[in-house]
Amino acid sequence: MIGVIADDVTGGTDVAAALRRQGLRTQLCFGMPAGLPARYPADATVISLKTRTSPVLGAVEESRAAARWLIRSGAGQLYFKYCSTFDSTDRGNIGPVLDALGEEVADGRPVVTTPSSPEHGRTQYQGYLFVDGVLLAESPMRHHPLTPMRDSYLPRLLDAQSAHAGCAVLDHTVVAGGPDRIAAALRQHAGHTRYLLADALTDADLYAIARACVELPLLAGAAGLAGALAKVHAERIPSLRDAPASPAPRPDGPAVALAGSCSRRTLEQIDVMRSAGRPVHPLDPLADQDPDRLAGQALAWYDGLGSDVSAAGALIHASMPPPALRAVQDALGADRAASILESTLGRIATGLAARGVTRIVVAGGETSGAVVTALGIEGGQVGAEAARGVPWIHTAAGLNVLLKSGNFGERDLLLTATAAEATTGRTHA
Repeated sequence: MIGVIADDVTGGTDVAAALRRQGLRTQLCFGMPAGLPARYPADATVISLKTRTSPVLGAVEESRAAARWLIRSGAGQLYFKYCSTFDSTDRGNIGPVLDALGEEVADGRPVVTTPSSPEHGRTQYQGYLFVDGVLLAESPMRHHPLTPMRDSYLPRLLDAQSAHAGCAVLDHTVVAGGPDRIAAALRQHAGHTRYLLADALTDADLYAIARACVELPLLAGAAGLAGALAKVHAERIPSLRDAPASPAPRPDGPAVALAGSCSRRTLEQIDVMRSAGRPVHPLDPLADQDPDRLAGQALAWYDGLGSDVSAAGALIHASMPPPALRAVQDALGADRAASILESTLGRIATGLAARGVTRIVVAGGETSGAVVTALGIEGGQVGAEAARGVPWIHTAAGLNVLLKSGNFGERDLLLTATAAEATTGRTHA
């Protein structure tokens, strides 16, 4: 079994979708599971933590505990899933978590990692990370409210965070040489290099890396390498070889979108909702800093929409463009502003569920974590993808959630994901 530790909720759903896409039976858990898993067949288990921006020591301990749980549950290989834009600060948490996981299982062997995810426009070349063909530090990620990325050279970023300085690059000439040449490079670095950042421009590059590394106890990166690794594992399982993943159900019922991401793509998706005439309610933390009152106002607005089926596609958001975000952070402080809005959106989610909403679409990693925590969702079945890497999660309680990383999805994703299906109305508590 592959055991995956994701550093946020949307990262967990993204990698779970990549694993399921290759036919692996995938279990998804939000937060540390209680006890050992039920004895049912699983080829992969994903534990989604909320450690991307948490204090370093807490992130390390949570990740270490998740690794030990996965190993006890039968995982023969660990994968640390971080964001394809390498979201982190000068202190971590990618480096410290990798160090801790390496102490658990790497046994001195090199750890191969890459944030490359070509299908999402993320590629690594000569150790530099590109986002849609633009260097990371020149992309919109330089304006991220919590983890602004102002350096594009991954070895420098990782060395600053890790106790194992001197990470090396597996450059594209090596990767393009195929699995044998990659394996030879691994042998050359064994014993004196902890981290190898692998260049990858295409899915074929990722597949070659996965074939060369399929026996390593620890790998790390975005969902791109995880999906390639799943493909290699699936090729070794006779029942999965050449067999497509089973069809996944698409949910229906009343739907609402909640957005907290301030990424350019999420802002575009909000504009599409507004242009389509969908009901939209923005949250204003400068007008009121009390999460209970802000949530109450939003839910009263939703109640006022009436029972018309068109209201099923409503949107409540805290997203704002960079100038407005800077004004809020200057007035309240970045941490306080984030805390207020995440708490508010979590309260709104519980209120919507009580009102009979059965589909909640969430935009933003931190927002998704807040919503999942507020709703008490411990995990669920990985369902159909509304966009690449954005699957529906079906919970045992009948609630369906779509957790979208801020940068993911086409411009109309919020519109199509909240479109009325078999909905005939909705009830209010």
